[in-house]
Amino acid sequence: MSGEGEAGRTIRLTLAYEGTDFAGWQRQPGERTIQAAVEDALATIDERPVGVVAAGRTDAGVHALAQVASARVVNQLPPAVLLRAINVRLPPDVRVTAIADAPPRFNARHDARAKVYQYTMAVGDDPGPFVRRVVWHVPGRLDVPAMARAASLLVGEHDFAAFQAAGGDVKTSVRRLLASALVDAPGPPRYVRYTATGTGFLRHMVRNIVGTLADIGRHRWPAEDILDILASRSRHRAGVTAPPQGLVLAKVIY
Repeated sequence: MSGEGEAGRTIRLTLAYEGTDFAGWQRQPGERTIQAAVEDALATIDERPVGVVAAGRTDAGVHALAQVASARVVNQLPPAVLLRAINVRLPPDVRVTAIADAPPRFNARHDARAKVYQYTMAVGDDPGPFVRRVVWHVPGRLDVPAMARAASLLVGEHDFAAFQAAGGDVKTSVRRLLASALVDAPGPPRYVRYTATGTGFLRHMVRNIVGTLADIGRHRWPAEDILDILASRSRHRAGVTAPPQGLVLAKVIY
């Protein structure tokens, strides 16, 4: 992100995207990414390279309802005009839903206080083709009350190493969840949604929590064992990694 003394202005963008056909947020050589799509659109408008910083680097196949990003631009288009100019240059599976001028030093990643992720499971019968890209279909039955009890035990500050995917480059695996809850919407189809609000997340943390909750729902472990899994700090003690398509970055809190 450019400094305050440079020409131009800082803008705050809110984005929605369907992540199925993207290799994630972060620009990667030879891959289709959301960051590359947004930066390329802004570069065309600004007639110069533009860097875009996101609140969270969503993984391949993960979606967003309200991702927040910041960028330093030199164009002086009003926000409403700039929004339209960007969107006509973006592919149909990513859209800027709002743009506002921001303080010069605003940084979407470093200034974020918390993020809200939601993960949706379709339980039992196949939910059909129209939602297959945004839910994890879990055949059979799940003990949802047990899953909800386990989810509630994760609220607070813990070492989440047991739910961290390999390859994460972090100084500590301690994170704080402000909320961790499961909502059941009986069907058919039956949808179960897990919502996690946290000040920070590890790589695949939410997906690994959801996979563990699903195993608790299958009675692999009682709900209270999630505390033993946390204490173990071992990825091998936790459940499977839930697939990416059920995960959505729902909100960023500033």
